[in-house]
Amino acid sequence: MRKLLVLALVGLAAQLVDGALGMAYGLTSSTLLLFAGVAPAAASASVHLAEIGTTLAAGVSHWRFGNVDWRVVGRIALPGAVGAFAGATFLSSISTESAAPWMAAILFSLGAYLLVRFSRPLRANRAAGRLRSRFLAPLGLVAGFVDATGGGGWGPVATPALLVSGRMEPRKVIGSVDTSEFLVAGAASVGFLIGLGSEGFLLPTVAALLIGGLIAAPIAAWLVRIVPAQLLGAVIGGVIVLTNTRTLLRAGELGGPVPALAYTVLGAGWLVALVLATRALRRTRRARATAEAALAAQTADPVTDRPAPAVTPVAEAAAGAPEEPRRFAAAVEG
Repeated sequence: MRKLLVLALVGLAAQLVDGALGMAYGLTSSTLLLFAGVAPAAASASVHLAEIGTTLAAGVSHWRFGNVDWRVVGRIALPGAVGAFAGATFLSSISTESAAPWMAAILFSLGAYLLVRFSRPLRANRAAGRLRSRFLAPLGLVAGFVDATGGGGWGPVATPALLVSGRMEPRKVIGSVDTSEFLVAGAASVGFLIGLGSEGFLLPTVAALLIGGLIAAPIAAWLVRIVPAQLLGAVIGGVIVLTNTRTLLRAGELGGPVPALAYTVLGAGWLVALVLATRALRRTRRARATAEAALAAQTADPVTDRPAPAVTPVAEAAAGAPEEPRRFAAAVEG
């Protein structure tokens, strides 16, 4: 019972992270399960089976709030499902000893990517045009494969790629990626079922993760308004990097002063990333305040010098603002 309670807390924490960042439910859950001694294939299989429920709930919520671009979902989900099925089949075919370093390396790389991603502000270019299948299909295929073999990675691969493209509103990027993950998680679960059989799923673990995730879903919507995603992403990235470093050091049979040196270097890098994330957050807030002040000045009554009674949406009112304030005003609305 104590172990199941811990697993439920793992699912709750992972869903809180995913709800705030639009990514990292599987990444966080798999890392913590591996740290607890669960076999890599069983950890990934259990996480993906639990994700069927959590992604369904997330997808319905995003749909009701209008955060889903169904055109993007259709073009990224199907290749993602193919990649996830292939990744699950691959992971099921190799031994636990061989899978542990492989999975740890993927998780380490994704954690490092989160550190880099959230240590700097994201620039958008909304004039770049619509997303095409020749971009979405390969992205979904790679993200799905990495997600199944690494126990997570759909969000960390797909979400930043779509955000960097600058062709979608941030809220629609998160909503579309979360909604399409339902199909990806289902395809990965089928692959694990074929490769491992029903005994490959730790059903008590699945139930605990699912319960924790469902409890956290509404809390995550509140948390994202309190905790800045910029800092949360950098914190989670550092935890994932340091946790999986332990497995990599063991696989390489590195002893003596090497582990201490590795943890020191990575800890220093994590601290630098947190400092950069804090600075990026402050710059974003200053730019946002400047944009809001510019919008207030543009909509002010020329006689009374007070804001006009009719207030237009932020992104529409920012249409005539300078480039930098307009970018952040659009981000505020998104």
